[in-house]
Amino acid sequence: MIKVKNIEIDNKLPFVLMAGPCVVENEEITFQTARKIKEITSKLNIPFIFKASYKKANRTNKDSFTTLGVDEAINILHIIKRELDVPILTDIHKEEEATKAADVADILQIPAFLCRQTDILIAAAKTKKVVNIKKGQFLAPEDMKNVIQKIEDINNKIVLTERGTTFGYHNLVVDMRSIEIMKELEYPVIMDATHSVQLPSAGNTSGGQPKFIKPLAKAATAIGIAGLFLEVHPEPKKALSDAASQLPLDQLENLLIEIKKIDEVAKSL
Repeated sequence: MIKVKNIEIDNKLPFVLMAGPCVVENEEITFQTARKIKEITSKLNIPFIFKASYKKANRTNKDSFTTLGVDEAINILHIIKRELDVPILTDIHKEEEATKAADVADILQIPAFLCRQTDILIAAAKTKKVVNIKKGQFLAPEDMKNVIQKIEDINNKIVLTERGTTFGYHNLVVDMRSIEIMKELEYPVIMDATHSVQLPSAGNTSGGQPKFIKPLAKAATAIGIAGLFLEVHPEPKKALSDAASQLPLDQLENLLIEIKKIDEVAKSL
């Protein structure tokens, strides 16, 4: 079991929601999204961790949006953390970013493409914050054991996230066995139901099949997961990053109502 403030993350406990827009676009959209998710999760009694990237380093196109400015974006995350009293999750892309991001983040996330990069893993672990490692699209789930072993002697506050596996060109598939296999590593496992519907590098930007967000989220919850990771945006088609794979904010509440019911049944068996 991993603790983030007063939130307990464990495969056998009620699920935790990690949600927010892909990237900090500006203060208005980011704060609006965080406030609405907090309102929904408070009503439904679901533990909530806000996620947003202060910078997107992995972009298909060199002209794609990366950040409105690292310092400005991190400051917005500070404001949300303080005013809404929610834990923050954000990702890092270089080892030298770890300390700065840890000033605001309760969870440092290692992007899937970087999950085998030893230096960035160690830098994140040394902050003593919780480290969420996304399983690479190129890795078998059992290979995450090697990733874990790089840092657990430094910091064993580790969470693992499933986000799909490369399946031919421009496609991902989610093998639900992956969740069970990673649970055997005895760390909390999160299901990322939005990145899992991406169609990577389909043209100048990554595409997506958002109609599969809900079925994947429900299927993973039925297995039993520690948490659900969702990128959520008020108007996904206008989003500056991952426009084709974010869940519309106005669909979140109904989905969470269903997910909560499934989670309760799965963990009562």
